Amino acid sequence: MVRFIVRRLIGTIPVLFGLSIILFAFIHLLPGDPASAILGQHSTPERVAALRAYMGLDDPLWQQYLSYLNNLLHGDLGSSVVNQQPVLKELLTRFPATIELTVAAMIFAAGVGIPLGRYAARHAQSWSDGAVTVVSLLGISIPVFVLGLTLQYVFAVQLDLLPAAGRIDPRANLQIQSNFVLIDSLLMGRLDLFLDGLSHLILPAIALGSIPLAIICRITRASVLDVSNEDYVRTARAKGLGVRRINGRHIMRNAWLPVVTILGLQVGGLLAGAVITETVFAWGGVGRYVVDGISNRDYFVIQSTILIFALVFLVVNLLVDILYAVLNPRIRYA
Repeated sequence: MVRFIVRRLIGTIPVLFGLSIILFAFIHLLPGDPASAILGQHSTPERVAALRAYMGLDDPLWQQYLSYLNNLLHGDLGSSVVNQQPVLKELLTRFPATIELTVAAMIFAAGVGIPLGRYAARHAQSWSDGAVTVVSLLGISIPVFVLGLTLQYVFAVQLDLLPAAGRIDPRANLQIQSNFVLIDSLLMGRLDLFLDGLSHLILPAIALGSIPLAIICRITRASVLDVSNEDYVRTARAKGLGVRRINGRHIMRNAWLPVVTILGLQVGGLLAGAVITETVFAWGGVGRYVVDGISNRDYFVIQSTILIFALVFLVVNLLVDILYAVLNPRIRYA
């Protein structure tokens, strides 16, 4: 197992290297000039040319990439062309917000999707199974920004039950330590700030977790139904084992593998969906940072953020592979 983990970690190096090349080439092929975007209405051909020379944009692409790669290997993700702030510093400040939102969305998606999938499998071909199917199809079909705006209108504007945007009430006196609102509020011993932060988290987490919830629900239903028809399950029933023991020890233990797989894959979808969700709910995370970087043609921000997202996705999939061996002892990695 240790050799497998080490091998997978080493395998991430060429993946990230290849991704950096693709990103660098793709971003530089996009229309627009970051120098013109920075100068805005004050741009003149002379000022644009001077800024391009200062930023090294007139150098050959291969030279620009080698310079970027050298900085990357030394832990320097570059600086934003807009505010000249180091990208790594901005990411460390904003990433906790994205992690907080992504974890909450995953908890919502798995906490609701898995029980719904199991319920639909136990009542297969019934009206309740059909209702779960319709709900899951709606969850997949509705775009994140449409659901987000709808939730804001219903629960924030009409019912006034939950806040529409932000991470916490701007009037709150929260001492930032870890940049996790919920953790910082607990460290301060302020339950009121914790509940306020939690209330701000509910709507964006539901909007972001709706599509993964629907997918997890469908995969869980299909997996449970597939395992329920196996010979060893029928044998366990014939031996007179209890329903709870059959469901827990025989069905779900083997049905978890596809579910765990889809949970790992949905992390990438959550990170991608966070870009839209954070924009709709004014959530000050990495997703909003990427949107601003795209608008400003901020190459370093876009490249570095996508690389970080890719690294997170690779680590999560490594954890999923390790969890396979825990759930199913028959699995052995050569």
